[in-house]
Amino acid sequence: MLISGKELANEVKDQVRERVEKLKETYGREPHLVLILVGDDPASRTYVAGKYNDANSVGFRVTRLHLSAATTEKDLLALIDRLNGDLTTDAILVQLPLPDHINEQKIINSINPHKDVDGFHPENIAALWQRREGYVPCTPRGIIRMLDWKGIEIDGKHAVVVGRGNIVGLPVSKLLLDRNATVTLTHSRTPDLGSLTRQADILIVAAGSIGLIHGDMIKPGAIVIDVGINRNPETGKLCGDVIFEECEKVAGMITPVPGGVGPMTKACLLENTVECFIDNENRNRNSSMMTI
Repeated sequence: MLISGKELANEVKDQVRERVEKLKETYGREPHLVLILVGDDPASRTYVAGKYNDANSVGFRVTRLHLSAATTEKDLLALIDRLNGDLTTDAILVQLPLPDHINEQKIINSINPHKDVDGFHPENIAALWQRREGYVPCTPRGIIRMLDWKGIEIDGKHAVVVGRGNIVGLPVSKLLLDRNATVTLTHSRTPDLGSLTRQADILIVAAGSIGLIHGDMIKPGAIVIDVGINRNPETGKLCGDVIFEECEKVAGMITPVPGGVGPMTKACLLENTVECFIDNENRNRNSSMMTI
């Protein structure tokens, strides 16, 4: 049984579109999202185009900045600094990966945490772990939404997460813990990985490794969420970390690649943008009142 994020993502987009109309009536403007692409990586161009189209479709003001691969780290930091100070810029997204000469973490750290729509800034990561208000990374947020939408019980279940990155692995582990799951966090180099994945009621794979999970590594009836986005070097087609043809025969539910988690990642980006907008408006108004 497939878990496709497309239907739920369309529902979320409809809800965001309605919110934007009300926000325009209240604040006199729409949320403003700035998308920054550095270089010409084909996958990144596709991702940014998809985010741009989705944001336009719900009524956002969207600025897309495409910078040369030769852009210096200093110039990119200066651009982000200007956007941080721009009262009409609500949300900033720098598409990853960046060219090798640019320090990604330095760029992430430079974005105002209130405008960090991806939720990658250390302050937002810390807020998640400390249960404080902040922005949750879009893919983990989307995964939990999909599980809830399908009526999949999280409380009391054993979840195994393959992947330990700040973008998916660590934050989704925390969200599952907050929902009373027992969580085992692993990675692609975990010895005898299959002995752990076969224990999972919910298996989330975000390792970026083609064909990492075989059918004999799945507990019968398990929920399998494949976050991997890879391009098969032989066929040129997109594929996940899970060997879909094997695992779908064993799993109770499974996400396809593409069309599974990806649409919900973009949908949650829209929700985060709205939250950035409201936060920005409230901070700007409070600042004006203090000046008066």
